[in-house]
Amino acid sequence: MDKCKDTILVLGVGNTLLTDEAVGVRVVEALRDHPDSDALGLTLMDGGTMGLSLLIPMEDADALIVVDAAMLGQQPGAVEVFEGADMDHFLRHRGRSPHDIGLDDIMDGLRLREAVPEHRALVGIQPAVLTVGESLTVDVEAAVPMAVAAILELVATWKRT
Repeated sequence: MDKCKDTILVLGVGNTLLTDEAVGVRVVEALRDHPDSDALGLTLMDGGTMGLSLLIPMEDADALIVVDAAMLGQQPGAVEVFEGADMDHFLRHRGRSPHDIGLDDIMDGLRLREAVPEHRALVGIQPAVLTVGESLTVDVEAAVPMAVAAILELVATWKRT
């Protein structure tokens, strides 16, 4: 793998009106306040539920980290990182979320454009509740710093390799 030096896009996706579905967006907000984000040169984006309009910023990135609520089959607040081909496999085999132009569809768009970054990862956080609500549940809120730490560790690893 070549060193990942340039644009590293951290994209938080999810619907902020559906309780834990908002966790990807909340992780990006937490990263905005983290001092290491600037030092690492991260590009942080609240992708909300924008669907295919995310294709252009994703295509322009040299490396990509997507943060989203994900059905991991674990306890609420569990954080799991899927990197490279593991990310692709997970996206192909997971259930759909309320923002139903799925990440797998967007990744297919990148494949069609021959723009899938070599360095790519999904940081998935197991939700507890996906009903209407504007706040994360306690377990998922507690996972936000763990997801931030996982992202910073992943980026540091990419920059070293």
